[in-house]
Formats: sequence, C-alpha cells, structure tokens
Amino acid sequence: QVLIGNNLPHPFGLTLYGERIYWTDWQAKSIQSADRRTGQFRETLQDNLENLMDIHVFHRHRPPVHTACEVSNGGCSHLCLLAPLPKGYSCTCPTGINLQSDGKTCSPGMTSFLIFARRTDIRMVSLDIPYFADVVVSVNVTMKNTIAIGVDPREGKVYWSDSTLRKISRAALDGSQFEDIITTGLLTTDGLAVDAIGRKIYWTDTGTNRIEVGNLDGSMRKVLVWQNLDSPRAIALYHEMGYMYWTDWGENAKLERSGMDGSGRVVLISSNLGWPNGLAVDKAGSQLLWADAHTERIEAADLNGANRRTLLSPVQHPYGLTLLDSYIYWTDWQTRSIHRADKDTGANVILVRANLPGLMDIQAVDRARPLGFNKCGVRNGGCSHLCLPHPTGFSCACPTGIQLKRDEQTCDSSPETYLLFSSRASIRRISLDTSDHTDVHIPVPELNNVISLDYDSVDGKIYYTDVFLDVIRRADLNGSNMETVIGQGLKTTDGLAVDWVARNLYWTDTGRNTIEVARLDGSSRKVLINNSLDEPRAIAVFPKKGYLFWTDWGHIAKIERANLDGSERKILINTDLGWPNGLTLDYDTRRIYWVDAHLDRIESCDLNGKLRQVLVSQVSHPFALTQQDRWIYWTDWQTKSIQRVDKYSGRNKETVLANVEGLMDIIVVSPQRQTGSNACGVNNGGCTHLCFARASDFVCACPDEPDGRPCSTIPGVVPPRPEPTSVSERSQTLPGRLGTSTTKPLTSLETVEGNCSDKDARQGLCTRANEAVLATMGEGLHVSYIIGGLLSILFILLLIAALIIYRHNKSKFTDPGLGNLTYSNPSYRTSTQEVKIESIPKPTMYNQLCYKKETGPDHSYTKEKIKIVEGICLLSSDDSEWDDLKQIRSSRGGILRDHVCMKTDTVSIQASSGSLDDTETEQLLQEEQSECSSVNTAAATPERRGSLPDTGWKHQRKPSTESEV
Repeated sequence: QVLIGNNLPHPFGLTLYGERIYWTDWQAKSIQSADRRTGQFRETLQDNLENLMDIHVFHRHRPPVHTACEVSNGGCSHLCLLAPLPKGYSCTCPTGINLQSDGKTCSPGMTSFLIFARRTDIRMVSLDIPYFADVVVSVNVTMKNTIAIGVDPREGKVYWSDSTLRKISRAALDGSQFEDIITTGLLTTDGLAVDAIGRKIYWTDTGTNRIEVGNLDGSMRKVLVWQNLDSPRAIALYHEMGYMYWTDWGENAKLERSGMDGSGRVVLISSNLGWPNGLAVDKAGSQLLWADAHTERIEAADLNGANRRTLLSPVQHPYGLTLLDSYIYWTDWQTRSIHRADKDTGANVILVRANLPGLMDIQAVDRARPLGFNKCGVRNGGCSHLCLPHPTGFSCACPTGIQLKRDEQTCDSSPETYLLFSSRASIRRISLDTSDHTDVHIPVPELNNVISLDYDSVDGKIYYTDVFLDVIRRADLNGSNMETVIGQGLKTTDGLAVDWVARNLYWTDTGRNTIEVARLDGSSRKVLINNSLDEPRAIAVFPKKGYLFWTDWGHIAKIERANLDGSERKILINTDLGWPNGLTLDYDTRRIYWVDAHLDRIESCDLNGKLRQVLVSQVSHPFALTQQDRWIYWTDWQTKSIQRVDKYSGRNKETVLANVEGLMDIIVVSPQRQTGSNACGVNNGGCTHLCFARASDFVCACPDEPDGRPCSTIPGVVPPRPEPTSVSERSQTLPGRLGTSTTKPLTSLETVEGNCSDKDARQGLCTRANEAVLATMGEGLHVSYIIGGLLSILFILLLIAALIIYRHNKSKFTDPGLGNLTYSNPSYRTSTQEVKIESIPKPTMYNQLCYKKETGPDHSYTKEKIKIVEGICLLSSDDSEWDDLKQIRSSRGGILRDHVCMKTDTVSIQASSGSLDDTETEQLLQEEQSECSSVNTAAATPERRGSLPDTGWKHQRKPSTESEV
C-alpha cells in the first residue's frame, strides 16, 4: 500500500508513534507527519532545518515489551534476536562463525578462513559459512603499511609486517594480545612465514636483501641468506620436508629453494620471470605455485622446478597467493579484489570479495588440520638456541654473530670480538668471530644522529654522542638502561674516548673548540684544553702510557698528543694533512693510525709522530677507523661501506659490509683491546674526583664546577667539609683570622695571597687578602650601589639567556630521518687536490665555513662544515664574500676558476641538504663530469626505493611494490 506518493522531494528518516508517522526531508529541510493508516492530514512540524538526518520518537511513559531474550540472553552464547512466534527468538553468531548443534552456542572462532592485509588493517573471510564476508581484526594499534601476513594456527595469532613503521608485530585473531616482536634492522619486509611446529618466524627484506629467522617472540634472530639476493619477496615453508622457498624479483628474477637452515641453496626457475610475487606450496599435490605480476600469469611446477605450466593467464596484477584444499586464492592490485580458482586446472574462477583497495598478502588457514611433525618440534631438537630443519634432519644454529661450540648444539653466550659502528639513527654490531659479517642492530632507544661512540669493557656499556640532541649517553649492549651522561653544555661532540682504567670519559667539542673530561657517570666535568684548537675531531687514549691523542682538521690541520691531564701538549703531525678524520691506536705495535678524507688515504706513525707511513691511498671518503689483529677497519661515506685492509702491507682490501647509509664512527670490542693498568686503576689513585695517569706519574684534579664534595689534589687526602656560615659571620671572622689568633700561628696577608689558588678559594679552603679586605668593607657600601649592581647583573643574565636560547635554536639538525647525510666535514667534497698547510690570517668569511646549525626554509643545508667554498658563495647574496673565497682558495693551493665545477659543488650541497635525492644527484654529477674531470667528485649511488625492477622486459611495466599502488 502506498501511503504518500507525491510531494516527497527527498525523505530520509522515518519513525512511528501512535496514529501518525514522522519523517525528515533533506530538500524540504523540514520534519513532517501524516496519518499512519491513510497518509492524509499532512502537516509540517518544523522547517528551515539544515542537515537533517534520522528521526526517532521518545516517550517516557511508553509501556515496556517483554521478550524471550530478556532472561539470560535467551540462553544464547552471543546474539539473541527476536523472531516470529511461537518461539519468539533465535540465537545467532558474529559474522563468519558457525552456530553449534545445540542451537545456542557459537564456535570459539573461525575454523577455516582467509586472512589478508590491506595496508591499514587486517581482515578475515570465513570459509566455514556459505557466503563471503570480510571482518576486520580489531587490533588496537595504528597500521601504516601492512604488507606480509603469517598465522600461527596453534596459538591462534596473526603476524604481520609494516614497512612504514619497520616492525613485525603479532596479535590474537580477536585483536587482543598485541605486541611488537621485531623493531630494529628492518627496511621493507615483503614476505613472512610462520613455522608453527618449530615455533619460528621467517621473513624476507627487500631493503636489506636478507632472509632471516627468529623465535616467534622475535628473539634469537639469525640471518640465513644474505648473498646474491636482489629483491627477495614471497617466502613459503614445507615444514615436513625441511624446505624453504622464496621468490626474487630483482634484475635477474628467480625462484629459489634451500633448507630451512639456509643450507643447500639452489635456483629452481630463472627464465621467463618478471615480478614473481606470491608463492604457495601444495603439499598434497607436490607442486609449487606462484603469481607473476609482470607476465600476468599464475604458474605451477614440481617442487624441484620441473614440469612448469601455466594455470591462469592473463591475471591483471596478482600480488599475494595462498592455497587451501582444492583452491588457490590471490589478491589483485588492479581489480582490488580477492579471487579463487581450482589449484590443478585454474578453472572455476570466482570473485571472493571486491572493492578492497590496498590489498597485500593473503593466507588461507584451517585450524582443524593437523600441523604435522618435524624433529625440531620436540625439545627444540636439543639445541641451546635455534633448531632449524633441513631435508635430511636438522641443525643447531646461533643468533647472528655468535659461534656454535664444538658439540654443535650449544652457542656461546655472546660474540667475543666484534665491530661497533654508528649510522645516524642506529648503533650496530658485526661479529668478527663468524665469517658472515652481517650486522645486528642494538636496540638503543631515541637515537637521532649518532656520531661518535666508544665502549667500556669493565661495565659492558656503550657510550655515544648524539649531535641532534647535543648529549652524551650510554647503554648496555642489549640496548637497555639507556641514560644521559652529559646533557648540557655541548655543541658538536665529534669525538669520544673511554679511559677504562681511570674510569674517565674524554670528548672533543668542535662547536666550542674544547677537549673535556668527566667521570664515566658524567660527574666531575672539567675542560682540559680550550686554546689553539680549531676543529678537534677524533680522540683516543692510551691509559698504560698516560697519553691522549686527537686530530684537528681546522685551518692548520694537525695531530696532537698530551698527557691525560692535558699537560705536555705536543704537535705530532702538521704537514701534508688535509682533513684528518678518524684516529685509532694499535696498542701492541704502539702506532697511531688516521684517515685523511681530503688526501684520500690512511696513514700511520709512532707515538712520537715519527716513522710516518702511508698505508692505503685512493680510499674514497673515509670517516672513522679502528684496528684489530692484523686488520685496519674504516667507514667510508662515498662507498657507503665498511672496509678493511692488512695493517702491515696495506693489501688484501675487503668490503666487510656494504650499502649502509650514514656511516659514522667505528670501534672494535675485544678482550685484547682494553688491557693494561696504571696508578689510577686502584681506588682512583686515592683522588677525590679526577685521576689522570701521565707518562711517569699521575695527578689528581678537581672539576671546574664544585659538586658539594671537598676536593683535594693530593692523593689520599680528603679535606674537611667547610662548615656553613652566614655572610655576616664570615665578615666578622675574617678580620680576626687575618689579625692575631690564640689557636694557631698567624698567616700574613702576603702568605695567604700567594698560596691561595683559584680552586681553593672557590671551595672555601682559603681566603685571599683582597677578598678579606673587601668583605670588611662590604658593610659600608651604600644601598643604592647594591641595587645598581644587582640590576646590572640581572641585565647581563638576561642577555646571556637570550644568547643561549638563540644559539640553542640554531644548534639542531634537520629531520634525522632524511635520506641524506646530515653531518659532514668542512668541505666534504672528496677532491684530491693538493692541500698546502700554511698559517694565514683567516678572512671574515671563514666562520661561515664551519658548522651551520641553522634550520628553516633558507638553511636546509643544516650543520654543514662547509668548505665546499664555491657552494657557500652560491648560497650567499653577498658579493664581497667572493674576495674572501679567493683568499681561502689561494691559501689552500686552489685556483678559483670562474664557473668551473660550480655546479658540482652546488649538487654536493643540495644532496647533503636533502633537496636532491640520490638519483638526481647522480644525474647532475654525471652531467658535470666532463668539465670537472680533474675533480674526483663523489657520485651518489641510488638506493633502492621500491622502484621498478629492471628485468629486461621492453613493454610498458606496472608498479611492482606496495609503495606504488
């Protein structure tokens, strides 16, 4: 029956009460009513109402209606819904869950289902019911770019990777029990597989080009495959057989297999592949299935790669692929849908779910199916750490960098000798005990721009500088117990060294041109050297000899030495130096090694600066170095690698680790490294605060700022704590102390004045004569003078505070997450032109060639030690600076050529500021190479950014990574 059939422009909400119906109308912008039986007697209750939506009638005295669902939810476990009489209700379950045979109780959850990632959420489609409906897994966490999916059917948990957050996480299938299991060392985790029997998780990383394994909680992580991988994508396991399969869509696309321990690696298929994406193992049919988004096919082959055949073609852009019973399921980026087909013939293709943008990986799960068996499923195979199956059994393995003992079951507790290095927002470890030389991230929190680091073998602590936060911090080797040691008064801390004997910490500050020291906990801070320093960089200590060494790549580059207390300072090398960067000591041969980033070489000399030798020449752009056994290791900005060479011959050059952005400092941790002792090693030498060993003796010293404890420079002597007295008491007692006394001999004014040092006077241990006289005269000062003095002091303090705030605001870096080096040496152009070391007056422009700690749209080249002098002038609008530029270039032996290599230097600055990406940088540098052939400018190597793989195909290509969907 039609009640009302005209004059209804756009009705929306509708309700009923008594004998009338009420509705809202969008176009009429009104609430209207009519007789509910005839539609007559229409009236407008209210008009001119914008944005009308639903409507409902509330009646306070409406009589309640009793239903069967009121009592104990009708006996239903989940939903009780009203139904026609005689029963009046029915029990039902949430979407995708079956009702059990009693008609009231729902199953605990889905038994057979599809689970898939959709970038910002994870969804499930039940296969237990006769229709397809997707349900969101309600994890209480923000997902940015979820890609890979894995399921543990035993515990009912889902595992997923997020390439934006760079994490692997897990949660129960109902969304509870969320936790991050891996948070470091990930770039683009495209594939993930769960070994539910052996309780392991496997994953591929396209960014690091590795395949790794770990326990389901993320512990005991190990790199299985790291060589000859280009872009590993999907991964699948055959638990019972001990096989691991993966696809690689790099330049030479292929499908490979190995044991689940990484052994027995073979290439199964390497021809006629474009972008092999999803991968699935059909155990029942003994076949391997994969989807290729470039050839637009879904193919199959035997488990050894033979009998290859096409199941489906064309398939528009398949990404994820899975298998359950007789069907294969896949996600398609172009159709934005999930499809199903027969696994043997490819026939009977149906649409499972549509209108799902952002589809990624998919897995099919049957929790009722037995998991199977492998030898690692029983007591972890007897292994102390990892038990990994392979086709003929299993093998015990250790986390990356840790050696397996001779019993082939037990692992060492930790690596004995390893490299520690920093790369901006990470601190990593490379074991030298094993041959793989793969890096492991140390999960230290809150890393922004780490430059220098050192290690204390006594407490097992890592010390590091963060020049974004301007702090020195320390943490345990497992990343825990991070604390700030020095949190203020730093500007640009380039070098750091731990005196493991005296328990002191030394650092250089290029911004303040100082070398300072403190106890390892940050107390007793003292400036050791603050004169004749230009750009102090690296620093190293030799506690057994009592020596301190450092490099300075300022206007007059040099390498210096002093005692550990800063005394007996001596220049060791000041000729034929460009930018002496890293510095390390060989304690066995007693030689100094350093890298020169301008002359592109590694050199050495003895502890007195004699017997100088060039070890390696034509290194690209070294920054830091260290020494262990017969090897010298160094970091290189241009090659983005860690390299090593024989320290005796300079030969046998090897790359230890490649493709690492932002490499900074590097050190060796070894039982043979921090050895020796001195007088400060026992009870701090009897000193109250600082103890410094020297070449032939040791000295005690006090901090620059008193810390409330009496300080003595005499070993074993602890001065009494001075009794607190008021100002008036001191002014009354001072004349008596300077006059006659009945308790102790008099001290003349001359004696007091001559024997009272600045430190003793500050700590109240003695009083100078002039201070006593001023104290006696203090009571006679006029009040107006006091007020005037206080106002003057207040004004000065305000000026100082304003200056500090201004400098602090200028001292921060740009976003450390940028893909460029946010820290660089002065003219960090890798030219090898001759550097003349001559002392000349610095022009006014020289200050602009040092660190820039400015931020803002006009200073995106932040924190540059810009001796890319041409670039400075291009960035400046002041024509007068060209004259200064000519003076600097001529003093350094350079020749200012009009517009020659200008573009090259501009490119260098733009690249370091982030205004050019790596590809643009390389293109511009190549364009300038012909006219700047004499300048060996670093050509940037473009990093993998999820760009299309070069597979040699000629026709138009599709996007192949999740970032391009």
